[in-house]
Amino acid sequence: MGWLKQVLGRKALKRCAKIASQPGEPKLPLGLTLGSNVSLNAALKSLLEGETDIIVPGDDKIMAIGTLEAGSGYRLIRCYLDNEHFYIQFLMSGPREDDIAALILFGYHEVRTLCSSAELLHLTGPRSKIGMPFYELERTEYVRQWGTEDGQTEMTTLTERVISTEGSYTVHHRCALYARNLRLANRREFLLLSIETDELTNRLLTTAVGVTLQLSDLSIV
Repeated sequence: MGWLKQVLGRKALKRCAKIASQPGEPKLPLGLTLGSNVSLNAALKSLLEGETDIIVPGDDKIMAIGTLEAGSGYRLIRCYLDNEHFYIQFLMSGPREDDIAALILFGYHEVRTLCSSAELLHLTGPRSKIGMPFYELERTEYVRQWGTEDGQTEMTTLTERVISTEGSYTVHHRCALYARNLRLANRREFLLLSIETDELTNRLLTTAVGVTLQLSDLSIV
């Protein structure tokens, strides 16, 4: 059993039969639900080649869905794919399923288990690179998207409600978002660093690299 299936739904603490939007709740985009098949446009791989190192995954199924309230009426919907390494994130600007403001494919670059408070402080404290105006990963520089401080800014706190076919649970995030421009119209590359704490207080530092998607890149059945 892979690390993501353990963290995101295959060892959930609470049983839950709800797998899609219920009456009165904000709608999920594109009619998606658990088990939906996800397909990315075959031309996307060649379009991104030479611009980003992100690998475009093949056809897959959604194994878990996470919802994060982002404030000011915005929310994030994360569709975690069964191959464990990718998720597709929707930025929703309202309660309707077509209120899609942005769409990003994220792939995990690194997932690190944090075994102590000292390790957490070393990686995210005042001497850390996380939260500084610029961040370099694999010789690529990204610009901070959240925070206006000249120096280090605090990581943003978000709470994620995750559902899977086996249960529901909560993950608490402290995260920093960075981005860089690509030589492609209406596409950017993103870097998301997040301290993730689950209901058992297990902590991970995840590093994910993403790229903007267009609705025409994505099919969900």
